[in-house]
Amino acid sequence: MLVRSKRKAVRVAASAVFAAIPLTLLAAPLAALPAAAVGAPATSVQQVCAAPKPGFRACMALRLVTPAGTASPLVTQSGYGPSDLASAYNLPSTGGAGETIGIVDAMNQPNAASDLATYRSNYGLPACTVASGCFRQVNQSGATSPLPANDSGWGEEIDLDIDMASAICPQCHIVLVEATSASDANLGTAVNTAVSLGANVVSNSYGGGESSSDPSTTSSYYNHPGVLITASAGDGGYGVEYPAAATTVLAVGGTSLSRSSTTRGWTETVWGSANNADGGTGSGCSAVETKPSWQHDTGCTKRTVADTSAVADPNTGVAVYDSAEGGWLVFGGTSVASPLVAATYALTGHASATPQFPYANPTDEYDVTSGTNGSCGGSYLCTGEVGYDGPTGMGTPNGTAMAGGTVAQDFSLSVSPSSASVAPGGSTSATVSTATVSGAAQTVSLTASGLPAGATATLSPTSVTSGSSSSLSIATTAATAPGSYTVTITGAGTSATHTATFALTVTGTTSCASGQKLANPGFESGTASWSSTPAVIGQNGPAEPAHSGTWDAWLDGYGTTHTDTLSQSVKIPSGCTNYSLSFWLHIDTAETTTTTAYDKLTVKLGTTTLATYSNLNHATGYSQKTFNISGFAGQTVTLLFTGTEDSSLQTSFVIDDTAVTVS
Repeated sequence: MLVRSKRKAVRVAASAVFAAIPLTLLAAPLAALPAAAVGAPATSVQQVCAAPKPGFRACMALRLVTPAGTASPLVTQSGYGPSDLASAYNLPSTGGAGETIGIVDAMNQPNAASDLATYRSNYGLPACTVASGCFRQVNQSGATSPLPANDSGWGEEIDLDIDMASAICPQCHIVLVEATSASDANLGTAVNTAVSLGANVVSNSYGGGESSSDPSTTSSYYNHPGVLITASAGDGGYGVEYPAAATTVLAVGGTSLSRSSTTRGWTETVWGSANNADGGTGSGCSAVETKPSWQHDTGCTKRTVADTSAVADPNTGVAVYDSAEGGWLVFGGTSVASPLVAATYALTGHASATPQFPYANPTDEYDVTSGTNGSCGGSYLCTGEVGYDGPTGMGTPNGTAMAGGTVAQDFSLSVSPSSASVAPGGSTSATVSTATVSGAAQTVSLTASGLPAGATATLSPTSVTSGSSSSLSIATTAATAPGSYTVTITGAGTSATHTATFALTVTGTTSCASGQKLANPGFESGTASWSSTPAVIGQNGPAEPAHSGTWDAWLDGYGTTHTDTLSQSVKIPSGCTNYSLSFWLHIDTAETTTTTAYDKLTVKLGTTTLATYSNLNHATGYSQKTFNISGFAGQTVTLLFTGTEDSSLQTSFVIDDTAVTVS
């Protein structure tokens, strides 16, 4: 007997369930304030918007206030101003002409135009007025009147957003769209209106808990190819909020920003702490949004937040002017970060970028490698690390590097109409459209899959340049079974692969040809109807007795490198309710390990692997294995058993009484 030493590397994937951490209002240390605020009274952090009820969102603005929570300003012009932010994020001195930044908020700030004028005048920025067409303030329908009801909290948010857009991109125009309320539908409508009014980028400084309806909301309101949509990641610390979790949105996390003696002159860490007493940036794994193709981190099976980040710590906050609240105030929260990043993309010529941009252009970001926003077992999901991490994404903008870079290529894919009904033998057609979302146009190869048996699809042409269309024709035959089918159109481009679906309904009814569909299921007719390697099917008792009768199929058991196969083609009818594959399996082995699978049996139906067994599954006697195979209705497929044995010590896989049963 040979003595072997085998080793196999094991990788453990982490997963977690994430919940938002409520913001606790505690006093912030005076030493953490920007230099301009030294001498201000002791402060605390205040959320300006109340927690949202289901179906609604809250603004993400956090304000420094006196211990009594008074509305008076802390210190005149305390907090970072445009020149500070330009230095911190290495912004180019020119850019943004012809770009329009959309700011979406709820409710109304009646002093928005005059407060904006004061902010820009104070910092020597060019005027941006309604009269010049630089600034527009409209309701969610795009009209200048009537505007929504006034709201002091959302009013502060509005002033913060338009001031940040001005600080970063003074040459950009601003369109402020005010939703009637903070409901998902009204805020989403305001986003659509901002885009229709010519916004090149749209900032959303609000959020709330996730919902199973979020993907539908994303499709209706936050999917605008060619227009960058940004959203705040949240202020409650480790946990995910919507709409930042939307896969079509650039999720913006938050940092603490301080001057330093580094070459850059500034240092950033993750905004937050173990308990997030003064708030902290959101991050983590979405519970509902799918994993986008451009995210490759392994800690989340679905969408990971965030993608990028900017200053958000109110203790290293920004100056904002709000006349209704006493004048100059200091604000933080990811409400600062979202418009700051949106304006940076407009300034640097990347308004048409997608959320993929920071991943495709990592050298355009300042990496944030320290700090935490909560507890996640020390993983990258709540801890600043080299490269990607949840709280800060790929990092914070390096404006000059971004201005010298190129837009990441991307395209979109759609099918119109998206559904059709035909009788067996009928045909239908649709148009497959592509569009260049960002970067240069690219070649897109088109294929169709998911067709029912007897149906064919033709794409003409099969390869297009993004921005062009292809004709899709689907033809069925009399043998095509009635039912509902999802045809998937796949577009493979230079930068990515996208899919779109077409719902095909074949009308009519069909009866169920019930029964057991495998021939010679218990091998009692020897090798009839089965294909196998030599000496698999036989009368093997008492060495390997059958489950019933006297014949069975014995794969492997040689104690040497060996492969055995056993297969049969089977036609599975459509029109039935229940579909199952079953067989009885006995495994015995000479292997003594309890941890390593040396010898394996793989069970496949068509191209789908149903199960894999090994020497680790050995047991006395037979056990029945059963699988739901309803997904194979209407198809002719091959049932294949493959046994593979390594260099020594036998494992026997014995199969009997197989069945494909429909009813």
